[in-house]
Amino acid sequence: MDLRTLRYFVAVAEELHFGRAAARLRMTQPPLSRAVKQLESDLGAVLLRRSATGVALTPAGTALYEEARALLEQAERARQRVAAAAGEATLTLGILADSAEQAGARLAAAYRRRHHGVRVVVREADFADPTTGLRAGLVDVALTRTPFDETGLTTRVLRTDPVGVVLRADDPLVRHGALPLDALAGRTWFRLPEGTDPVWSAYWCGGTDGTGGSAGAGDGPVVRTVHECLQAVLWSGTVGIAPLTHALPDGLTVVPLLDMEPSSLVVAWNSADARPLVHSFVRLAGAAH
Repeated sequence: MDLRTLRYFVAVAEELHFGRAAARLRMTQPPLSRAVKQLESDLGAVLLRRSATGVALTPAGTALYEEARALLEQAERARQRVAAAAGEATLTLGILADSAEQAGARLAAAYRRRHHGVRVVVREADFADPTTGLRAGLVDVALTRTPFDETGLTTRVLRTDPVGVVLRADDPLVRHGALPLDALAGRTWFRLPEGTDPVWSAYWCGGTDGTGGSAGAGDGPVVRTVHECLQAVLWSGTVGIAPLTHALPDGLTVVPLLDMEPSSLVVAWNSADARPLVHSFVRLAGAAH
């Protein structure tokens, strides 16, 4: 059971689909499937239940997922410490969902031109940590979305987007064109993982506490990624919120919400971090927008 195989498993566990996980890992699906099957054989346990529509974690798979994430984060911290001790110029960038794509290729090109000798490592986080690992010391700077608890962090707004509710295209509410939040009362909202930043949860779960509190029913699925959220809406009619700029698959649409504050795409960093590589990234990110 090596780190590469664990990374493969974590990708499948988060995407709940071998095809999407393979695309995320920039590999083809057959070797990914073989690696996960070999992992199951090595552990003597079924980790994933496969179906025509995707996969689901078994209890054993859920246990391994939590352990694997912790091991991979520990390995990344070790890598960063070794790189720092060796004097290697490295910047670790945390991204949330499609925040890197929204920041644009111009930013990546500008940073490469300015710091062509710097190795940039990208770490993708899920919805459980909107700071993408800043507080845990896993990343140096983050491209993410507000709102979240900014204690000890500094942010710079790159773009601000209105948000709406993601619905199936055949949902009766779609015909209204725009909705107040209370029009969704009684709907089933998705939930975010236990321990998620409450500021973040309250916003993206429609003014609830992230467990389906005040605005809707609390029996929705727990989601960690954009794909899981969209599939929950498509298959189960679960309610989710997304920026109006977010590209949606066929069968889904987004209806503007009249009384929701917009969400901002931001670059974030630890307030006490004075390293030139970090602040250069912040300046270039601002210039790119």
